[in-house]
Order: sequence, then C-alpha cells, then structure tokens
Amino acid sequence: MPNHVHVVATLFEDGLPMMRALQSIKAHTAREANRLLGRTGQFGHRESYDHVVRNAEEMRNIIAYTLENPVRAGMVDNWLQWPYSWWHEM
Repeated sequence: MPNHVHVVATLFEDGLPMMRALQSIKAHTAREANRLLGRTGQFGHRESYDHVVRNAEEMRNIIAYTLENPVRAGMVDNWLQWPYSWWHEM
C-alpha cells in the first residue's frame, strides 16, 4: 500500500518480548525508509494498530484482511496481483 503497511508475524516466546520486537521492526523500517528517501527524522505517524492474535480463526481473518487490503483499495483485482504481498504458511 502506498500509505501504510500490514505485517502479520509470529513471535516465539523464547525470543524478544513482543512489544520490544515490534518496536525494533518499526524502528528499522523507519530508518531504512528514511535512508532510501534521503530523509531524516520521524517517519510516518505515531499511530499504529498492534494486536495479539488469540486463536487460529482470528489469525485466518487477520491474514485474509491483510491480503485483501490492496483489492479493497482498488489497486488490483486479486491479492495475488499485488507485488508486495508475501505469504508463508508455517
């Protein structure tokens, strides 16, 4: 999407605590985006939506919502046409 990103990820319990992992991902992404754009400072808005998935049905719904986002935005007819979608089943 040109103005936001969706990420669905599994964080393993023996690794970083979830909020720290999300903060690390967001900080790295912002630094890289600023570098690629030749910018400095805050990247994007401070708002975000982080959600802990509680069960398999909720995970399926969130993945479907994420993959269908460019379709709902009218950018493609099928999520498989969106070049920035990536799906890996565990």
